[in-house]
Parts: sequence; C-alpha cells; structure tokens
Amino acid sequence: MFDSPLSASAYEVLAVAPDASDEELRRSYRLRLRQTHPDTGGDAALFVQVQRAWELVGTPETRAAYDRGHGFGAAYEPDTPQWRPPHAPNDTRPRARSFGQPGGWRRERYLTLMREWSGRDTTLENPYDPALVRRAPREIRRLLADAIAEEATARIVGELGMGYTVWHDVAVDTRDPDAKLDHIVLGPSGLYGLLSEDVGGPIRLRRGEIIGDGVDGTPVATLVARTRAMARFARVKFSGVIVVVPDDDIATAIEELGKVKGVPVAVVAQSALPTVLRRGITGARDIGGNELFDIRTRLQQVVQFA
Repeated sequence: MFDSPLSASAYEVLAVAPDASDEELRRSYRLRLRQTHPDTGGDAALFVQVQRAWELVGTPETRAAYDRGHGFGAAYEPDTPQWRPPHAPNDTRPRARSFGQPGGWRRERYLTLMREWSGRDTTLENPYDPALVRRAPREIRRLLADAIAEEATARIVGELGMGYTVWHDVAVDTRDPDAKLDHIVLGPSGLYGLLSEDVGGPIRLRRGEIIGDGVDGTPVATLVARTRAMARFARVKFSGVIVVVPDDDIATAIEELGKVKGVPVAVVAQSALPTVLRRGITGARDIGGNELFDIRTRLQQVVQFA
C-alpha cells in the first residue's frame, strides 16, 4: 500500500495537499475517518488505508521520512554490466544463476518518457522523486511500477539457490521491443515463463484472465502466447506460466487457473512465488537430471535480451 507509483499517495488518501499544514492534515484525517468508518456506511478497506496513511505522515518525523520518498530508483543500477539481486554482506548462500537486467528496458523507457513529459529544457535532478512521479501520466508511472515489480521478482528468484537459472527481460520478437518475457525460470519443478505485474490496485480473475480497474489488455493470454513463441524458437517445452503480483493486490496468495491453450497458468502473490517455483504448478511436468542441463544449454544459445 502506497509503495507503487500507481497507488494513491498518503496525502491523496487523506484528501489534503502535500504541503498542507500539520493542523490541516490532522483535521482532514479525522474527517476521513468519519467518512470511511464501516459503522457509518463507509468502505472498510478505505478506512484501513486512511489509518495507514496517518501512520506514514501523522507526525513530523514520519512525514519527513515519507516526503524523502520510497526509493523508486534505488534498485536500478544502469552502469552495472550484469544485475545481481542485492543481499546482506554476510549472506554467503549460493544464489540462482541470473542473466539479463530485470526491469531494465522499462526503467530506460520510463526515463526517456519522463524527460519528454517534463520538457527537454528541464533538468530532472531526481526522476524518481515521489512527488514528481505521482504527477506523471499513468502510462509513464505504469512503466516504473512494472520495472519495480520485475526487480522484486528477480530478488525472490535469486534467493532460491543454485538449482535455479533465470533469464530476465528476454526478447521474444526483436522487431518489437514490447514483445518480451519478463523472466524465464528453470528449476527442478519445471521451466516457467513469468510476468511481473503491478496495476496499482486489486485484481480479479475471470475465465482464465486477469481483470481490474488498472489492467491493460489480456495479460495471461499475452504471456501464454509469448511463452509458446519462445518455446518454438528455443525448441524447449515450458511447464507453465506464472503471473506475479504484489501481495496486497490478490485475495488468495496462489490461484491456479488450469490450462490456457494447453499451458498451466498460476497467478501468485510475490511472497508465495518461492513456494510455487519449488513445488510447481498442478499439471506441470518436473524437470531433472540431463534434461535440465539440456534445456539450460538450449536457452543460453538462443536467448536475446530486450
């Protein structure tokens, strides 16, 4: 909540301007509590959001910390030749083999469009400043939200250990930079195509597809089509596809949708992704031994990055 570039800010939830005085903020908070309280006909979910917003900006100390931002740009290091998931300095556990730059294409596209939107003669000291980000058009904020989601997935997969290999930002059609797979993950439970999605709010599932106020197009159908295209090109068979969403955006942590065009599909919360990748999806075929090595070799020979 409030951590996505697409979500409402704490000030928006409290219905005040970011530069409101402390007294104005306090009065608005009390009013919003009365308006959203379930006992007076308000929305319970919004009532919780109002309380959470107050926790973030209700005191000078917490407000100052909130105004400094949420670090939208912290995870991306464009000068690093190969991205590695950050981890504690004393953590010596083996990590998954990782190739490519998770979220890199979308970060670069975000920066380009943000500069165009701000004006070519404008100097952007911090293109990730939350106040600036939240003023940008939704299509620009969506790029940043999905980039952050991809980076989060990369960190999670990286912690699964050396039994897993992951390729990030894989090009499916070099003529179309939008046609990419966010992640391809290979492990003992199978070979999976992953989409990291953040629409800035709750999603619902209907007839094997994701729907919701912020959902664009048909994410599941598109993911399945791109995964099938990659399977033909690399001459490998995918075990299934997984759509990864923020924990707060899905009611049930793991939702298996059955098969879509013959491909097992699951929609999972970020925190549940390790469980799914370790145990696999219902109907998916496990991979082990020489076959795992053969698939990894084939992918390494053909994978190109967006």
